Amino acid sequence: MSAAPPVFLGPEVVEKHLHSASLLIPALEAALANFSSGADGGVVQPMRTVVPVQKYSGFLGVMPAYSAKDDALTTKLVTFYEHKKDSSVPSHQATILLFDPRNGSLKAVMDGSVITAKRTAAVSAIATKFLMPAHSEVLCILGAGVQAYSHYEVFTEQFSFKEVRIWNRTKENALKFARSVKGPVQVCSSAQEAVTGADVIITVTMATKPILFGEWIKPGAHINAVGASRPDWRELDDEVMKKSVLYVDSREAALNESGDVILSRAEIFAELGEVVKGTKPALPEKTTVFKSLGIAIEDTVAAKLVYDSWSAGN
Repeated sequence: MSAAPPVFLGPEVVEKHLHSASLLIPALEAALANFSSGADGGVVQPMRTVVPVQKYSGFLGVMPAYSAKDDALTTKLVTFYEHKKDSSVPSHQATILLFDPRNGSLKAVMDGSVITAKRTAAVSAIATKFLMPAHSEVLCILGAGVQAYSHYEVFTEQFSFKEVRIWNRTKENALKFARSVKGPVQVCSSAQEAVTGADVIITVTMATKPILFGEWIKPGAHINAVGASRPDWRELDDEVMKKSVLYVDSREAALNESGDVILSRAEIFAELGEVVKGTKPALPEKTTVFKSLGIAIEDTVAAKLVYDSWSAGN
């Protein structure tokens, strides 16, 4: 008897079952802790394979992972292209394949773009919970793409900032962002204006050269660095990297994929999972950077959550 054909869960269905990134936080905290526990954590995750598509300035990433504790097996296929001419196509597009770990059958093919946006923002929120300075009042977002929206959503749910600022290289996109979201957002005319005095900074850009400079940053601020996922791309300058305590989602990934880490030669203090577990300290009184590259186990637990929720209703 052949296995049942896989179900297809499109973006609307995924959004319905994952209407808030906050839903992911408990599962992602556990997954990060398991990942940073080595063999005891039951996570099997090779580093992502990236295929350059040089003719079109694009990349294809392949991200498999298995979690023994969640009994979940997935692979995410993600493309990222800098669409300079056709901005109607998202820079990142993703699909997740969910398998039955008992026999290898493909159970579901699901949209991965919603999951990528929300799990990335949720992980930044986890880092911020541990690392942001006490009494943080000002949130700054550099970038106005998909990740800016997902971060704004979960950060305004999880934290109480008195002021939110945004800057984007194309100002019209920042203005559109401010008009689209719930709550007041100040559109800044320069990155420096947006960053000055901010307690928490999120960089979600397609920059390949630094757009955030150490001389602008308030001592004790926390930075979630989400863009620049290639070894020769930067968002943060050397001063930011070297004067901050550096946390990462994966040491291996950061040392192989992050231009901000590789080119600055900054020393990694801890993985976020080690902080969640309590084996490394959070240092919110210091200036901190969380370099987020996104790891496959995050997609695995998010995809399982969506599939289980969908299954329960069917």
